[in-house]
Amino acid sequence: MRPRLSLSLVLAPAALILAACSPDPSQHAAKARAAFAAEDFAAARIEALAALDGDGRNADLLVLLVQSQLRLGDGDGAQAALARLVDAGRAGPDITRYKAEAALLRGQPRQALDWLGTDDSPSAWRVRAAAHYALHDYPAAMEAFHKGMAGKPDLLLARDYARILLEAQDYAGAGKALEVMQRLAPDALDTLLVAGELAQRQGRRDEAAAIYARAAERHPRRIEPLLAQAMLADMAGKVDAAAGFVDRAAAIAGGDSRVVEMKVQIAAEKGDWETVRNTLASSEGSLDPRSPNGLKYAEAQLALGHPEQARAIFAKALLLSPQNPYVRIMLAEAQLATGEAASALRTVMPLSDAALAGPRELDLAVRAATAAGDPAAGALKARLQSAAFQASQQAGAQGRAAMARQDWAGAIAALRQVTGFDGDAEVLKMLAFASSNAGQHDEAIAYADRALALAPRNPDMIHIAGLVRLNAGRSDDATMRLLKDASEADPANRLFRADLARGGALRSAPTGATGQP
Repeated sequence: MRPRLSLSLVLAPAALILAACSPDPSQHAAKARAAFAAEDFAAARIEALAALDGDGRNADLLVLLVQSQLRLGDGDGAQAALARLVDAGRAGPDITRYKAEAALLRGQPRQALDWLGTDDSPSAWRVRAAAHYALHDYPAAMEAFHKGMAGKPDLLLARDYARILLEAQDYAGAGKALEVMQRLAPDALDTLLVAGELAQRQGRRDEAAAIYARAAERHPRRIEPLLAQAMLADMAGKVDAAAGFVDRAAAIAGGDSRVVEMKVQIAAEKGDWETVRNTLASSEGSLDPRSPNGLKYAEAQLALGHPEQARAIFAKALLLSPQNPYVRIMLAEAQLATGEAASALRTVMPLSDAALAGPRELDLAVRAATAAGDPAAGALKARLQSAAFQASQQAGAQGRAAMARQDWAGAIAALRQVTGFDGDAEVLKMLAFASSNAGQHDEAIAYADRALALAPRNPDMIHIAGLVRLNAGRSDDATMRLLKDASEADPANRLFRADLARGGALRSAPTGATGQP
């Protein structure tokens, strides 16, 4: 009879092999610190968790884990790690600030403010500003930014302030905040990304591309510079190059929502609607109909022969974003495809009747009117073929091009050549913006007020009426009411929120203060 072997003796060699192959906690800890230093926060989190499996009460590792979770925007993970950190005996103002930021990320801005109390550190001012922003108290948010920047700002405070100013198109202010970042950490990813975005927004695309390439080289495990390069390439019409950058980002974090969105955008531009639908089908029920992914999914349904589904999505999107011309055009196309020609004509008419109506809008209106048997088809077709239409198209294109290169005088001259410009709210809005940037504030206000009179419920026209007054140095009740009304009419618009914050800051600033770092 063969002797029976103890199970522990059978498993012991395997356990010894696994132990020999598995790095000890100190190796994981070293990798976590290296990843954090390289700003690869996802890897830092993984390695810190692995190290803590063998050394669960290591307070320094728990701090690194908390910081990684916060940088990744994971409030729940940060809160869980903070609980372990407190159990390990760590306390102090840094821990309180971590708790405040975790609360903010978990959607509890008032709790964040309570945790911060009177803390006047740079991190506290940053989190405090973000909390006020989440509560829609934009003047308080900007006051917090200004107080933090007036002291000894850190990189993340300067970064968030720069991003707010970029959203508000205050490029001079964003440039000053960037200078602070460059003094503190010139090669940090945040510094490079802000520098690239500022260059891009100011039309210096070659410089932006070089900055993003440098960022990708120095931070090879981060997707942000790759997606920024993809966006620049796409803007230049280099779709294949953009797709290459997206593929590289997907190899790092294929499930990241930003990568998925860019992948969908590139596929749509290539007309690869099967890829668009297949990529988004699993999340169909949760797609926001007005989001880029929601709209591309609807367009894919239309292109692949499912116009009813497309019409339903575009109809919801238009209710949420009535000023979006793309949504209006696509809803009209879907209505036409489902045999609702009269509805399609009514949908597209606000665009086809506009002074800056293009060939696509007029062609769609002609098709809809013809299919509906509407007598307007003849007049629409005649307009599409007229010399006056061609001249307006050329003037409009010249005006848009001049605005893109910030040639405000050229933009004003071109837009005034558009037929019927003085009775069209959209052209008047563009003239108001160009005049404001050219320093012609009285003219800008006059254009904006005429645009608002023509479209008094349009959030864009409400906003421009407030914006030109703000740019003229006015922060009175009328200006603030206009900016607030625009933001409330379109709460998802980040530019509107940023301008309202800028107005509040200007109003609360002491006489002579610029509010800039």
